[in-house]
Amino acid sequence: MPIARALAAVVLAAVVLSARPAAASVVARVDQSAQRMQVYVGGVLAYDWPVSTARRGFVTPNGQFRVGLMAPMWRSRKYHGSPMPYAMFYSGGYAIHGTYAVGALGRRASHGCIRLHPAHARELFQLTRAYGGTRVVIRN
Repeated sequence: MPIARALAAVVLAAVVLSARPAAASVVARVDQSAQRMQVYVGGVLAYDWPVSTARRGFVTPNGQFRVGLMAPMWRSRKYHGSPMPYAMFYSGGYAIHGTYAVGALGRRASHGCIRLHPAHARELFQLTRAYGGTRVVIRN
């Protein structure tokens, strides 16, 4: 009987592990000069979206980061409780999040965060959860 239980536990573990693609990874590449984000899943381009990064007088830091804290709805403590749907923090107070100012996407408009259309932010948020993280690469 103990062998049957052990075998059942191994089979269950294999099913659970196969439900999440372990080898695949998510990378969000942000090109500030083009105001675009390209999202790669397992090395394959999956999405190409317009973004808004820091406007004049503010900074979106360049570099490579990992997504840390994630919240389906966050309110900015620094900017009067502004809504930040599908917030994914990658460096201190900097985050990728949805914006309701969708008309500004494709040009610099933020205080430093990377803004996306709410539907795109939701998709990236879900991918990040499903694959256990996202690497964020920001340039220019």
